[in-house]
Amino acid sequence: MIYIKNLNYFSFLIVQCLQPTMAIFNNTTSSSSNFLLTAFPGLERAHVWISIPVCCLYTIALLGNGMIFLVIITKRRLHKPMYYFLSMLAAVDLCLTITTLPTVLGVLWFHAREISFKACFIQMFFVHAFSLLESSVLVTMAFDRFVAICNPLNYAATLTDRMILVIALVICIRPVVFLLPIVVAINTASFHGGHELSHPFCYHPEVIKYTYSKPWISSFWGLFLQLYLNGTDVLFILFSYVLILRTVLSIVARKKQQKALSTCVCHICAVTVFYVPMISLSLAHRLFHSTPRVLCSTLANIYLLLPPVLNPIIYSLKTKTIRQAMFQLLQSKGSWGPNVRGLRGRWD
Repeated sequence: MIYIKNLNYFSFLIVQCLQPTMAIFNNTTSSSSNFLLTAFPGLERAHVWISIPVCCLYTIALLGNGMIFLVIITKRRLHKPMYYFLSMLAAVDLCLTITTLPTVLGVLWFHAREISFKACFIQMFFVHAFSLLESSVLVTMAFDRFVAICNPLNYAATLTDRMILVIALVICIRPVVFLLPIVVAINTASFHGGHELSHPFCYHPEVIKYTYSKPWISSFWGLFLQLYLNGTDVLFILFSYVLILRTVLSIVARKKQQKALSTCVCHICAVTVFYVPMISLSLAHRLFHSTPRVLCSTLANIYLLLPPVLNPIIYSLKTKTIRQAMFQLLQSKGSWGPNVRGLRGRWD
């Protein structure tokens, strides 16, 4: 009985947390001033089963990125530029996961599809802001690898604590500056209500289709930002790796070549995992208008879940220092409990 009461209370808390942004248990009707979210079109009856792997992925993303961020913050030997940037990546992935978690689980668990314009725009802003943040962090990590391999003698002098702080501030200010015109344009526009979106979250290329004003203006600005910002980031990363590859090939010793390239494997995987789904989803919405909604929904979930899930796994498996620090943190937490209980027994 106690377990059932606690479970009911926990469910009540979840519903109360989701209620400000969505109308709970409203699956068929919609107010003219709201949008309808969709998890997997045509698979509504299987939402309960689909929610099991989705919840597992969200749990991995939250625990993995939280653990990496905590390890880097608490271990002084990891207070180095490379790990500072990795902690930024983990923090951004953590925030991106939390941004979409309420609506995704709301649709899958409670069929809470309805979301107001204001809540939709707030979520849309944070989704795109954190995506730009992650792109900026990946560029910074490429610059870190470039300096470490191509100019190792000046690495400490280039990436000082002050320089890292300036880079972090620029990374945070950048999405706000470029997304502000879109926010102003959307805030002054009026929308057709009651339309179904293809995702369990609000995504700009789809939301903007339902405006009364000229949607191509905001869509063009969004595409311009996508190509300009993310395209510039990709070109900078590619240019960095061209210089890195040229430097590595000039090294005579083969073992040193392999060691230098091995430090870039994790970053290359993170870049691939982030940009490929993002570009595919953007092209599916803007260029291929006949794209099935199920495919758009699948691409959207891959775009939001794949990087936060795989990044901590990749870095914990490939980076020995991170892996050892995580094991040490877990062992210290495990040994802390018995010591505290023993001390408490002696005090009593």
